[in-house]
Amino acid sequence: MRPGLTIGEFAQLTHLSVRTLRRYHDSGLLEPSSVDPHSGYRYYTAEQIPSAQVIHRLRELDMPLADVARILANEDPGARAELVAGHLQRLEAELDRTRAAVASLRQLLRPDVAELEIRLRSVPARTVAAISGTVDHDDVLAWYAEAMTELDAALAGHDRLGPPGGCFDNELFTAGRGTVLVYRPSADPPTRGRVTPRTLPAVELATAVHHGAHDDIDVTYGRLGAWVVDHALAVDGPVHETYLTGPRDDPAPRSWRTEIGWPIFRLVPS
Repeated sequence: MRPGLTIGEFAQLTHLSVRTLRRYHDSGLLEPSSVDPHSGYRYYTAEQIPSAQVIHRLRELDMPLADVARILANEDPGARAELVAGHLQRLEAELDRTRAAVASLRQLLRPDVAELEIRLRSVPARTVAAISGTVDHDDVLAWYAEAMTELDAALAGHDRLGPPGGCFDNELFTAGRGTVLVYRPSADPPTRGRVTPRTLPAVELATAVHHGAHDDIDVTYGRLGAWVVDHALAVDGPVHETYLTGPRDDPAPRSWRTEIGWPIFRLVPS
């Protein structure tokens, strides 16, 4: 009786190379149904074809071998789906980082980029409704979204005096963790949950407006920073962002306008 499909035949049926099938065997992902003890030939069954193809698809998604093994060993469809979903979320996050890097590179490598309009302006002290917290750099976007939702709910029915904004301590960028404050100007800011009234002090800002999504906002930061250095100014305090037009105003990223403001003072030569 024939022992099964040879590794060559199985390779043809699954569109996987013999080398790949040997690697799957050696890593314990897909063991042959039998191995001839004398010749060492590997034999497979037709029932193993779907498993081989599942492994191949998971590996195409760069899933680590250990995670693939956990999925194959788990007989609970729900648990399998959770493992796959978790990996897909990680892939999507990586894709977002890749898109942001590509957008930044395109901006950096364009010699014809328009001159950045930079303004110096004085901002008087303001009363705002604010939420603050100490946040890891990688968690800022999620924290911001939650805080803004809470601010919007707290300010329902209150007069608003301008667009929302945020202040970001330098440590957030230098150490990867720092204080973040998000706010909405309001004539009568409430105290509700994490929302409290705050008075933002008067400040001198060097400002530039970033147009579009935030994938390449670091380029605008860099160009504004270069201008500050060239004009013998120093950054004095947390970075300000004002969301002139954002996702809450228009879902189309091309319409977004974010003002970056660096608190500054003029360097005095010694």
